[in-house]
Amino acid sequence: MDDWVVMPNHFHGVIIINDQSVGAIHESPLQRQNKNTPDEEYIKQRRRMMLSKITGWFKMNSAKRVNLERGTPGVAVWHRSYHDHIIRNDTDLHRIRAYIANNPLQWAIDEENPDNINAAQ
Repeated sequence: MDDWVVMPNHFHGVIIINDQSVGAIHESPLQRQNKNTPDEEYIKQRRRMMLSKITGWFKMNSAKRVNLERGTPGVAVWHRSYHDHIIRNDTDLHRIRAYIANNPLQWAIDEENPDNINAAQ
């Protein structure tokens, strides 16, 4: 886990997955649909599987903890999907780190902030 921030209604984070970790995924092996698939594409598919596993684990365990603290077992905490972006270079990484660091400052003007929703009605 690289930079991250917990917001009142969402989470931002950078997960670093390097080539060495791709070979250590503890899940059902990805079957190549086409034996001619280049190794690079196969590795990309494995990384996507790993990200899904990491995200699923995080959502499941954090939701259990949130519901335990609230006394609301089984209540949904997260929506079903997530947004991902492959960071391809240092410029992209620095831009995303800055976005994560500055995101809490934007909460006051966020359209999903309950204070703003109530004020608009």
